[in-house]
Amino acid sequence: MRARLFRATAIVAGVMAIAAWGASGALAEYAPLNHRGPRLSVPAKQLKAALRCTDSVATDPREPILLVPGTTMTPEVNFSWNYERALNALALPYCTIELPNRAMSDIQVAGEYVVYALRKMSKFERHAHARKVQVIGYSQGGMVPRWALRFWPDTRKLVDDDVGLDASNHGTVTAKSSCFEGCAPAVWQQRDDSAFTAALNSLAETFPGISYTEIYSQNDEIVVPNLDESGSSSVHTGGGTISNIAVQQVCPGHVADHLAMGSYDPVGYALALDAVTHAGPAQAARIALTVCAEPFQPGVNPETFAADDAAYDQWAGETFATWPRVDSEPPLKCYVTASC
Repeated sequence: MRARLFRATAIVAGVMAIAAWGASGALAEYAPLNHRGPRLSVPAKQLKAALRCTDSVATDPREPILLVPGTTMTPEVNFSWNYERALNALALPYCTIELPNRAMSDIQVAGEYVVYALRKMSKFERHAHARKVQVIGYSQGGMVPRWALRFWPDTRKLVDDDVGLDASNHGTVTAKSSCFEGCAPAVWQQRDDSAFTAALNSLAETFPGISYTEIYSQNDEIVVPNLDESGSSSVHTGGGTISNIAVQQVCPGHVADHLAMGSYDPVGYALALDAVTHAGPAQAARIALTVCAEPFQPGVNPETFAADDAAYDQWAGETFATWPRVDSEPPLKCYVTASC
């Protein structure tokens, strides 16, 4: 059984602040875009233990890549048998960040882990000057960095590229049925009509100086709808440069479901790599059409693929089905509101 998550309704920013229900339940305005971010509430020791980097991150002058896993996932389950191997083969510096409780608990807290990772990766001890970070995230992992960028403005100068693979940027309609009799906090928050989703996309979806690449599959059965640029994954309002690209734009008729996009899809990988190895966001025109004939992305071992993919699917399904359920969405944190 495969994990079922999220969907999409674009929440467009207006000139005036949009009203939202705050943590206290009282009607409040969203925090201004440049409102100083709060102190991190997660203990520093916990944050440090969640960030794991290749040795080259401390010595390589190139911009390091941050891999952020999806709901139900740890970095090992999500990336060890695909992206990590591919990046190792290319000798690219990278880190992974483990979101708390398999990315099933409050995403507002998960956002603090990304904030910590961006700050730490941008300036390791052996570098005299700060570097920018390139982010590649899958599903919730493609969305939660945007929470960090929205509510911790200091992180915006630390990011060069923000790349999402089937990111739940505007939530999903499938989470509604999943939460009919309660669901995990992170699933509540990834409903298309959640207070979290509205806050995430409040006032501006993107920020100047950052290149945004949102890669999605029209066959996504979890982040729904994702048929075109009006779907969940795509971003629009704000600054920065934006590319919203369906893998079917590169390979018409391409079949890739949600879990494939975060693990072995060669077209999604090609677009993600294009984004982090070129200035600006990915461009579909740069992708060689030979990728359409590839069964797997680089890093995936064809001899162990069946077992690797089965373990990945089983982990996602069992985590989703057995995780403790709660009856309502976590309240918005005080820092989300202008009156905090």
